Formats: sequence, C-alpha cells, structure tokens
Amino acid sequence: MTRVTPLDKLRVPLGGQEIELQQIDYEGGGMSLLRTRIREKSRFTVFEIDAQTAAEWGRALLRWAEAQEAS
Repeated sequence: MTRVTPLDKLRVPLGGQEIELQQIDYEGGGMSLLRTRIREKSRFTVFEIDAQTAAEWGRALLRWAEAQEAS
C-alpha cells in the first residue's frame, strides 16, 4: 500500500489555483518522492519529484522571490 503524507496546501490569490504537497512512500520501499498537485478548477496537474530535484527547484523559487523583494 502506498503511504501519502500531506505536507502543505496553498492557494494562489490571483488565479485561485490550489497547490498541494504530499510525501509519497511506495509499499516496495525505495526513495520518498514529493508529489505536487495543482488544481485549476476541474483540471489537475500532478507530478512527483525526488529530493535533489525538489531542493534545486526550491532554491530557484527562493532566488526569484528574493529578487522580487529587492526590486
């Protein structure tokens, strides 16, 4: 059985999209993955990434957010 652990849920103020982050642990073991679910009305985008990709993506998001604060 796959274990899904909710991590966070966000709502985008301008577009109204819902972003849900979950940790996925598969029954067979192995690495945990980060599932990102983006809901736009009735449409869903779902993808799962490994820890290294999540870290790189997180750093890129922080760089962008910090640049916005500086301008």
